[in-house]
Amino acid sequence: MKLLRVGTAGAERPALLDAEGTLRDLSGIVPEIDGALLADGAALGRIRAATEAGELPALDATGLRIGPPLARIGKVVCIGLNYHDHARETGAEPPAEPVIFFKAADTVVGPNDTVLVPRGSTKTDWEVELAIVIGRTARYLESREEALAHVAGYAVSHDVSEREFQIERGGTWDKGKNCETFNPFGPWLVTADEVPDPQNLSLKLWVNGELKQDGTTAEQIFPVAEVVRYVSHFMTLYPGDVINTGTPAGVALGQPDPKPFLRSGDVVELEIEGLGRQRQELKDA
Repeated sequence: MKLLRVGTAGAERPALLDAEGTLRDLSGIVPEIDGALLADGAALGRIRAATEAGELPALDATGLRIGPPLARIGKVVCIGLNYHDHARETGAEPPAEPVIFFKAADTVVGPNDTVLVPRGSTKTDWEVELAIVIGRTARYLESREEALAHVAGYAVSHDVSEREFQIERGGTWDKGKNCETFNPFGPWLVTADEVPDPQNLSLKLWVNGELKQDGTTAEQIFPVAEVVRYVSHFMTLYPGDVINTGTPAGVALGQPDPKPFLRSGDVVELEIEGLGRQRQELKDA
Protein backbone atom coordinates (compact mmCIF):
# COMPACT_ATOMS: atom_id res chain seq x y z
CA MET A 1 0.00 0.00 0.00
CA LYS A 2 0.99 3.60 -0.58
CA LEU A 3 -0.14 5.56 2.47
CA LEU A 4 -0.01 9.34 2.63
CA ARG A 5 -1.42 12.40 4.38
CA VAL A 6 -2.93 15.33 2.52
CA GLY A 7 -4.11 18.81 3.44
CA THR A 8 -2.74 21.96 4.99
CA ALA A 9 0.12 21.69 7.46
CA GLY A 10 -1.15 20.54 10.82
CA ALA A 11 -4.54 19.51 9.44
CA GLU A 12 -3.66 16.60 7.16
CA ARG A 13 -6.02 13.68 6.64
CA PRO A 14 -5.00 10.06 6.02
CA ALA A 15 -5.18 8.85 2.43
CA LEU A 16 -4.11 6.05 0.12
CA LEU A 17 -2.90 6.03 -3.46
CA ASP A 18 -4.46 3.05 -5.20
CA ALA A 19 -3.01 0.90 -7.97
CA GLU A 20 -4.65 3.08 -10.63
CA GLY A 21 -3.13 6.27 -9.19
CA THR A 22 -6.38 7.52 -7.64
CA LEU A 23 -6.18 9.24 -4.28
CA ARG A 24 -8.52 7.64 -1.72
CA ASP A 25 -9.77 9.01 1.60
CA LEU A 26 -8.93 6.87 4.65
CA SER A 27 -10.38 9.19 7.29
CA GLY A 28 -13.55 7.09 7.61
CA ILE A 29 -11.50 4.02 8.55
CA VAL A 30 -8.50 5.28 10.53
CA PRO A 31 -7.92 8.59 12.31
CA GLU A 32 -4.28 9.02 11.34
CA ILE A 33 -1.22 7.39 9.78
CA ASP A 34 1.16 7.05 12.69
CA GLY A 35 3.05 4.50 14.73
CA ALA A 36 -0.12 3.26 16.39
CA LEU A 37 -1.62 2.41 13.01
CA LEU A 38 1.54 0.71 11.77
CA ALA A 39 1.60 -1.50 14.86
CA ASP A 40 -2.08 -2.44 14.47
CA GLY A 41 -2.38 -5.35 12.07
CA ALA A 42 -6.17 -5.33 12.29
CA ALA A 43 -6.40 -1.68 11.27
CA LEU A 44 -4.04 -2.22 8.35
CA GLY A 45 -6.17 -5.21 7.37
CA ARG A 46 -9.29 -3.03 7.33
CA ILE A 47 -7.55 -0.63 4.97
CA ARG A 48 -6.55 -3.46 2.64
CA ALA A 49 -10.05 -4.96 2.68
CA ALA A 50 -11.71 -1.60 1.98
CA THR A 51 -9.29 -0.96 -0.87
CA GLU A 52 -9.90 -4.35 -2.47
CA ALA A 53 -13.68 -3.91 -2.09
CA GLY A 54 -13.58 -0.49 -3.75
CA GLU A 55 -15.15 1.16 -0.69
CA LEU A 56 -12.77 4.10 -0.26
CA PRO A 57 -14.07 7.44 -1.58
CA ALA A 58 -11.91 9.26 -4.11
CA LEU A 59 -10.29 12.58 -3.30
CA ASP A 60 -9.75 15.40 -5.76
CA ALA A 61 -5.99 15.83 -5.81
CA THR A 62 -6.13 19.19 -7.62
CA GLY A 63 -4.23 21.74 -5.56
CA LEU A 64 -4.11 19.40 -2.57
CA ARG A 65 -0.92 19.63 -0.53
CA ILE A 66 0.86 16.39 0.31
CA GLY A 67 2.18 16.36 3.86
CA PRO A 68 4.66 13.98 5.47
CA PRO A 69 3.17 10.48 5.21
CA LEU A 70 3.67 9.79 8.92
CA ALA A 71 2.35 11.76 11.90
CA ARG A 72 3.78 11.90 15.41
CA ILE A 73 7.23 10.65 14.42
CA GLY A 74 9.07 9.56 17.55
CA LYS A 75 12.66 10.00 16.45
CA VAL A 76 14.63 10.31 13.23
CA VAL A 77 17.80 8.24 13.44
CA CYS A 78 20.34 8.92 10.68
CA ILE A 79 23.18 6.80 9.34
CA GLY A 80 26.17 8.74 8.02
CA LEU A 81 28.70 7.69 5.37
CA ASN A 82 26.70 4.61 4.43
CA TYR A 83 27.49 4.41 0.70
CA HIS A 84 30.82 3.24 -0.69
CA ASP A 85 30.70 5.79 -3.52
CA HIS A 86 29.85 8.68 -1.15
CA ALA A 87 32.75 7.77 1.16
CA ARG A 88 35.09 7.75 -1.84
CA GLU A 89 33.95 11.15 -3.14
CA THR A 90 34.42 12.83 0.25
CA GLY A 91 37.77 11.15 0.91
CA ALA A 92 36.46 9.40 4.01
CA GLU A 93 37.36 5.91 5.15
CA PRO A 94 34.33 3.58 5.12
CA PRO A 95 33.27 3.25 8.76
CA ALA A 96 33.80 -0.05 10.57
CA GLU A 97 30.41 0.37 12.25
CA PRO A 98 27.40 2.52 11.32
CA VAL A 99 27.76 6.22 12.11
CA ILE A 100 24.66 7.35 14.03
CA PHE A 101 23.31 10.86 14.50
CA PHE A 102 19.85 12.31 14.95
CA LYS A 103 17.46 14.76 13.37
CA ALA A 104 14.68 16.24 15.45
CA ALA A 105 11.23 15.14 14.33
CA ASP A 106 10.27 18.80 13.89
CA THR A 107 12.65 19.07 10.90
CA VAL A 108 10.23 16.88 8.93
CA VAL A 109 8.09 18.65 6.31
CA GLY A 110 6.09 17.57 3.28
CA PRO A 111 7.83 16.38 0.11
CA ASN A 112 7.03 19.53 -1.84
CA ASP A 113 7.22 22.08 0.97
CA THR A 114 9.68 24.99 0.90
CA VAL A 115 13.16 24.33 2.27
CA LEU A 116 14.72 27.24 4.14
CA VAL A 117 18.40 28.13 3.73
CA PRO A 118 19.56 28.97 7.27
CA ARG A 119 20.68 32.50 8.09
CA GLY A 120 24.41 32.79 7.54
CA SER A 121 24.58 29.61 5.52
CA THR A 122 26.94 29.29 2.58
CA LYS A 123 27.14 25.49 2.47
CA THR A 124 23.61 24.06 2.37
CA ASP A 125 23.77 20.65 0.68
CA TRP A 126 21.40 18.00 -0.67
CA GLU A 127 21.18 14.27 0.17
CA VAL A 128 18.58 11.87 -1.26
CA GLU A 129 18.04 8.98 1.18
CA LEU A 130 16.00 5.83 1.64
CA ALA A 131 14.02 6.07 4.90
CA ILE A 132 13.00 3.06 6.93
CA VAL A 133 9.77 3.33 8.94
CA ILE A 134 9.56 1.07 11.99
CA GLY A 135 6.35 -0.89 12.59
CA ARG A 136 7.12 -3.00 15.68
CA THR A 137 9.04 -2.27 18.87
CA ALA A 138 12.63 -3.39 18.30
CA ARG A 139 15.10 -4.19 21.09
CA TYR A 140 18.33 -6.18 20.75
CA LEU A 141 17.41 -7.82 17.47
CA GLU A 142 19.67 -10.74 16.65
CA SER A 143 19.25 -11.45 12.94
CA ARG A 144 18.74 -9.53 9.73
CA GLU A 145 15.56 -11.52 9.09
CA GLU A 146 14.23 -10.44 12.48
CA ALA A 147 15.18 -6.85 11.69
CA LEU A 148 13.25 -6.80 8.41
CA ALA A 149 10.20 -8.18 10.21
CA HIS A 150 10.15 -4.95 12.26
CA VAL A 151 10.03 -2.68 9.19
CA ALA A 152 6.59 -1.27 8.34
CA GLY A 153 7.68 0.38 5.12
CA TYR A 154 9.90 2.81 3.28
CA ALA A 155 9.82 6.41 2.05
CA VAL A 156 11.90 9.06 0.30
CA SER A 157 13.80 11.31 2.70
CA HIS A 158 15.80 14.44 1.89
CA ASP A 159 18.53 14.83 4.50
CA VAL A 160 19.31 18.51 3.88
CA SER A 161 22.62 19.46 5.52
CA GLU A 162 24.58 22.62 6.26
CA ARG A 163 28.19 21.52 5.90
CA GLU A 164 29.88 24.43 7.69
CA PHE A 165 27.59 24.00 10.68
CA GLN A 166 28.06 20.22 10.52
CA ILE A 167 31.82 19.97 10.08
CA GLU A 168 33.53 23.29 10.79
CA ARG A 169 31.75 24.62 13.86
CA GLY A 170 32.88 22.02 16.41
CA GLY A 171 30.99 19.37 18.32
CA THR A 172 28.72 16.82 16.71
CA TRP A 173 27.11 16.80 13.27
CA ASP A 174 23.73 17.75 14.71
CA LYS A 175 24.15 21.50 14.25
CA GLY A 176 24.26 21.07 10.49
CA LYS A 177 21.36 18.64 10.36
CA ASN A 178 18.59 20.17 12.46
CA CYS A 179 17.76 23.48 10.84
CA GLU A 180 14.04 23.99 10.23
CA THR A 181 12.60 22.22 7.14
CA PHE A 182 15.77 20.10 6.79
CA ASN A 183 13.94 16.79 6.31
CA PRO A 184 11.35 16.72 3.51
CA PHE A 185 9.67 13.32 3.74
CA GLY A 186 7.36 11.36 1.44
CA PRO A 187 5.23 11.56 -0.65
CA TRP A 188 4.20 8.06 0.39
CA LEU A 189 4.88 5.51 3.06
CA VAL A 190 5.14 2.37 0.94
CA THR A 191 4.48 -0.77 2.95
CA ALA A 192 7.31 -3.29 3.11
CA ASP A 193 5.43 -5.91 1.08
CA GLU A 194 5.73 -3.64 -1.97
CA VAL A 195 9.53 -3.36 -1.59
CA PRO A 196 10.78 -6.95 -1.86
CA ASP A 197 14.46 -5.94 -2.04
CA PRO A 198 15.41 -2.63 -0.40
CA GLN A 199 18.99 -3.18 -1.63
CA ASN A 200 17.95 -2.84 -5.27
CA LEU A 201 16.48 0.66 -5.49
CA SER A 202 17.69 3.53 -7.65
CA LEU A 203 18.00 7.00 -6.09
CA LYS A 204 18.21 10.21 -8.10
CA LEU A 205 18.41 13.92 -7.30
CA TRP A 206 18.39 16.98 -9.56
CA VAL A 207 19.26 20.62 -8.81
CA ASN A 208 17.69 23.12 -11.22
CA GLY A 209 17.10 20.26 -13.65
CA GLU A 210 20.69 18.98 -13.58
CA LEU A 211 21.17 15.39 -12.40
CA LYS A 212 23.48 15.43 -9.38
CA GLN A 213 22.95 12.06 -7.70
CA ASP A 214 22.31 8.81 -9.55
CA GLY A 215 22.88 5.91 -7.20
CA THR A 216 21.60 2.59 -5.96
CA THR A 217 21.00 1.14 -2.52
CA ALA A 218 23.21 -1.77 -3.61
CA GLU A 219 26.10 0.58 -2.74
CA GLN A 220 25.13 0.75 0.93
CA ILE A 221 27.96 -0.22 3.28
CA PHE A 222 25.44 -1.36 5.89
CA PRO A 223 22.23 -2.64 4.28
CA VAL A 224 18.76 -1.94 5.62
CA ALA A 225 18.47 -5.11 7.68
CA GLU A 226 21.85 -4.62 9.33
CA VAL A 227 21.08 -0.97 10.10
CA VAL A 228 17.88 -1.89 11.94
CA ARG A 229 19.54 -4.77 13.77
CA TYR A 230 22.55 -2.66 14.78
CA VAL A 231 20.59 0.39 15.92
CA SER A 232 18.30 -1.78 18.07
CA HIS A 233 21.31 -2.64 20.25
CA PHE A 234 21.87 1.01 21.18
CA MET A 235 18.29 2.28 21.54
CA THR A 236 14.74 0.98 21.47
CA LEU A 237 13.02 1.54 18.16
CA TYR A 238 9.28 2.14 18.36
CA PRO A 239 6.50 2.07 15.76
CA GLY A 240 6.62 5.40 13.96
CA ASP A 241 10.37 5.90 14.33
CA VAL A 242 12.26 6.70 11.11
CA ILE A 243 15.79 5.77 10.06
CA ASN A 244 17.47 7.72 7.24
CA THR A 245 19.96 5.30 5.72
CA GLY A 246 22.55 7.59 4.09
CA THR A 247 23.13 9.08 0.66
CA PRO A 248 24.98 8.01 -2.50
CA ALA A 249 27.68 10.00 -4.29
CA GLY A 250 26.94 13.33 -5.91
CA VAL A 251 26.51 15.77 -3.02
CA ALA A 252 27.90 19.30 -3.31
CA LEU A 253 30.50 18.59 -0.61
CA GLY A 254 32.14 15.96 -2.81
CA GLN A 255 32.45 18.15 -5.92
CA PRO A 256 35.40 20.33 -7.00
CA ASP A 257 35.70 23.93 -5.82
CA PRO A 258 33.79 26.14 -6.08
CA LYS A 259 31.30 23.65 -4.68
CA PRO A 260 27.73 24.24 -5.95
CA PHE A 261 25.98 24.57 -2.59
CA LEU A 262 22.31 25.47 -2.57
CA ARG A 263 21.00 29.04 -2.61
CA SER A 264 17.62 30.68 -2.35
CA GLY A 265 15.74 30.18 -5.62
CA ASP A 266 17.24 26.78 -6.37
CA VAL A 267 14.86 23.89 -7.06
CA VAL A 268 15.70 20.38 -5.87
CA GLU A 269 13.88 17.30 -7.17
CA LEU A 270 14.52 13.76 -5.96
CA GLU A 271 13.07 10.31 -6.30
CA ILE A 272 13.55 6.69 -5.28
CA GLU A 273 12.35 3.86 -7.47
CA GLY A 274 8.81 2.89 -6.48
CA LEU A 275 8.68 5.34 -3.56
CA GLY A 276 7.72 8.56 -5.32
CA ARG A 277 9.18 11.97 -6.07
CA GLN A 278 9.79 15.22 -4.19
CA ARG A 279 10.24 18.82 -5.34
CA GLN A 280 11.36 21.73 -3.19
CA GLU A 281 12.09 25.38 -3.88
CA LEU A 282 14.63 26.94 -1.56
CA LYS A 283 14.11 30.29 0.14
CA ASP A 284 16.05 32.24 2.74
CA ALA A 285 15.07 31.65 6.36
